[in-house]
Formats: sequence, C-alpha cells, structure tokens
Amino acid sequence: MKSNINKFYCDKCGICCRNLKGIDLYKHLDRGDGVCVFLNEATELCIIYEDRPLICRVDDMYEEYFSSHISKEEYFDMNYKACLELKRKFEKDDKNE
Repeated sequence: MKSNINKFYCDKCGICCRNLKGIDLYKHLDRGDGVCVFLNEATELCIIYEDRPLICRVDDMYEEYFSSHISKEEYFDMNYKACLELKRKFEKDDKNE
C-alpha cells in the first residue's frame, strides 16, 4: 500500500471511520458505538469528505503538525501501517463472528 510521496492514498474502505471508540482525539466524531457520525454506512464514504476535520486529512495533518518533526515518507508509512493493522484486526474480528 504505497503511494506517491506527495499524496496519501486512501482506498476508502471505511475501517478507520468505524474504529473511533475509546480514542479521545475522535470522541467528538464518535456516534457512541465507535463509528463516525459522518460515515455513510451504505457507501462507506464520508458525507462531509470535502469539509472533513483536519484530523481526518492525513496530508494536511502532516503539513500542519508533523512536517518539522518527521519526513512525509515516514509519516505516510506510519499511517499505512496503522491502516493495515486496522484491516487485519477487522478481518480477524469478522472471522470470529
């Protein structure tokens, strides 16, 4: 899951938007069950995508908060790893149901 160094690639699976429970940073977006209030569950897409919060925009978060601390490549790599971990957990949870 690599992308152009200038833009973070999101496959829009919705898994990150379904796993907000217990994360203080996202509690204002959690509808109470760990799912983002702005996730359209039928399409797995954000209903406010163009106006989503900064915390949901990987590229902009990098520029705003992390560019003086870490390279873009490292930051994107960390985000891709977190994404893959969520996908692994989600697939594992689905198989156990």
